[in-house]
Amino acid sequence: MQITTVGLDLAKNIFQVHGITEDGTVAFNKSLRRAQLLDFFKNLEPCLIGMEACGSSHHWARQFQRLGHEVRLMPAIYVKAYVKLGKSDAIDAEAICEAVTRPTMRFVAIKTEEQQGVLFLHRARDLVVRQRTQLSNMLRGLLGEFGIVIAQGIGSAVKFAKAVLDGDCPSIPEVAIDVLTNLSNQMVALHLRILWYDKRILLEGRRNPQVMLLRTIPGVGPVTASAIVATAGDGHQFRNGREFAAWLGLTPINRSSGVREAVWDLVSGNHQGQQPRALRQQAGHTTASDRRSYQLKNVLLCRSHPHKTLNHERRISACWMAASRDGAAVDVFDVNRRFVRFTTTAERTKGGKRRLPHVQSLQIQ
Repeated sequence: MQITTVGLDLAKNIFQVHGITEDGTVAFNKSLRRAQLLDFFKNLEPCLIGMEACGSSHHWARQFQRLGHEVRLMPAIYVKAYVKLGKSDAIDAEAICEAVTRPTMRFVAIKTEEQQGVLFLHRARDLVVRQRTQLSNMLRGLLGEFGIVIAQGIGSAVKFAKAVLDGDCPSIPEVAIDVLTNLSNQMVALHLRILWYDKRILLEGRRNPQVMLLRTIPGVGPVTASAIVATAGDGHQFRNGREFAAWLGLTPINRSSGVREAVWDLVSGNHQGQQPRALRQQAGHTTASDRRSYQLKNVLLCRSHPHKTLNHERRISACWMAASRDGAAVDVFDVNRRFVRFTTTAERTKGGKRRLPHVQSLQIQ
């Protein structure tokens, strides 16, 4: 009996596998312990394995690929539609096995160990940034009770903490000064740790040609470029920049029915996780200190469209994908009130007359 498709419900210790044959007959639906999982798939002929894209899914996908199996990861929200009445590991594994065979299913690209190593770095940095923000808010709240106001911005909070450590303490009770000194030490330590993460991200980015290509886009720095490559990989899972923008969550909510069309504001969440949400926010803030990037956003936002900011973010994300997927050093070809186009450096040296297929949607006339 040849097993063609297996649905695997992941867990920490107890895994559920559901296998079917070519005609859809259920061959098995059983649970396996973690130590038994690899041995079980070693004894199977190469087949299609479906899993939800969740914790440890990329690790197991790489392990199964080494055994010769074809592995496909799916967002859990897309698998939910195939779950029958009830909730159990066996039902979930059956739903995964059914969903992975659907021709219209959308799959998640399997990340390499190098990608996940860089994501490790980014997520640790995000944690420290959130801790620094929390500490800054606490300092402002506590000092506000004594009528002391710290200027806006995280830089002002760090500057105040350094001044406290240098002995410039406000006139508050002694017990409060002890607590303030402790919190200031913590604030400065977190700030220095973030600077270390930034330098490490910069170093890792210089070793990656894709990151260096993405940095040729105005307004894209080392952190954003590294996050794009680590999260989306080479981008070949997206057919165009518009799909990449939709994956980031740059799509309005559609509530249309019949002849009545209703398109609401931008979706507030994204099923892909925290990193794409951060990239989506960065697309909306792509205004670096250089003059070209500032002009670029002004031109894109001046177009008469009901979703001006959304259009800007979509075009910026499409520009990201053009550099990441097609290996093009993207730059602003012409920026004025009437014409904007992104092109490659090589194309620009030839006069910039021919439109490249992957940047065709970025032209605004």
